[in-house]
Amino acid sequence: MNARMKNPAAVLPDVTKGVQTLFKAIHQGGAPQQILELVHLRASQINGCAVCVFGGVASAKKAGETDERLHMVAAWREAPFFTDAERAALALTESATRLADHTGKAVPDDVWDEAADHFDEGQLSSIILMVALTNFFNRINTTIEEPAGHTWG
Repeated sequence: MNARMKNPAAVLPDVTKGVQTLFKAIHQGGAPQQILELVHLRASQINGCAVCVFGGVASAKKAGETDERLHMVAAWREAPFFTDAERAALALTESATRLADHTGKAVPDDVWDEAADHFDEGQLSSIILMVALTNFFNRINTTIEEPAGHTWG
């Protein structure tokens, strides 16, 4: 399988610089690395981004995630392996990724309130930005049909 074109970050190199700046800022917010990895993986699963799921699993394993937990991210509600804080982050991820799936607010108050109970503003900022950046990657990669196993940029 080949991509339809080069990744836009390879065509427009300043994009990579911007993404690196965003990643640096995201990691300064204080959210645990494992939570950031989980939200990246969950958003990528929802969006069907094979390259981000593939890379997300590898990155999460480097951050200390177990195969057992990674196998269950898609079914996190039914799995006993996640903390209340991780569940709150995953619920926020799903709402922020599936914006049109809700009537009324895209991110319902109960989802927001649960996340805000577990994370301070810096951590919430990190999580929200990771979800947004992941959705950015997902949309690029699914549009150009980037195959799993390739790295972004």
